Amino acid sequence: LLSSTHIPLSGRNPLLREVLGIRPHILVLNKMDLADPCRQPVSTGAGLAGTPWVPAGRAAVPALLVPLQIVPLVAKLVGNSPRYHRAENSEYNILVIGVPNVGKSSLINSLRRLHLRKGKATAVGGEPGVTKAVLTRIQVCEKPLMYLVDTPGVLSPKLGDVETGMKLALCGAIRDHLVGEDIMADYLLYTLNKRQQFGYVRRYGLAQPCDDIAVVLRSVALAQGWTQRVKVLTGTGDVNVTVLNYLAAACQFLRDFRAGRLGRVTLD
Repeated sequence: LLSSTHIPLSGRNPLLREVLGIRPHILVLNKMDLADPCRQPVSTGAGLAGTPWVPAGRAAVPALLVPLQIVPLVAKLVGNSPRYHRAENSEYNILVIGVPNVGKSSLINSLRRLHLRKGKATAVGGEPGVTKAVLTRIQVCEKPLMYLVDTPGVLSPKLGDVETGMKLALCGAIRDHLVGEDIMADYLLYTLNKRQQFGYVRRYGLAQPCDDIAVVLRSVALAQGWTQRVKVLTGTGDVNVTVLNYLAAACQFLRDFRAGRLGRVTLD
């Protein structure tokens, strides 16, 4: 069960928790290097109720340690569960599940690269929906013999509230255009100010924090030189004018957040 440390609570599908039930499972919190270190106890709390959890990320230490922890932990969980342990079958078949764009395919490729010294076996991308169907099992380890199965991301059919939906969208679990990049950028600015994460002030050369998304996007567009030609209706006919491209600036604002360029942020 894979979740993002940006949203350790909002990023967990409650229906998946019900389906898992007593089945052995591990919660892997991905992208730990992007989480607010002062709020990591919140992330740790996502693995309550007896579920083992493992931090994962792109930082130097976690990237090396986490894949080494997962395989023996899986073997231990299955081996200690009489219901699922079969002595005549020594191989492990593990399903990797989570919300869209949380890093399921990347985790499988990482385990395969570390234990088998082989290249990636499943496609990855920065948008939800890259994995469109349950794939054939992929070997990731020889001893013990372990196969992982990549799956499409699964969202709850009905989100609990608007704020949960916005957090999922900011982390790429929902396609940007379905929510609106400008709306997402406005919510992101609100969240950063609420968390007192003012990395955007330094990155975009602002004088001070502000709560007006238009000011932030204007600064981004000016810095990048992003403009667009639009038609304006006047009394003498249509006139083409050049204006700042606020949509492109909003997209850049979201990309900077997802890449950690605005600081380490936990939304939950």
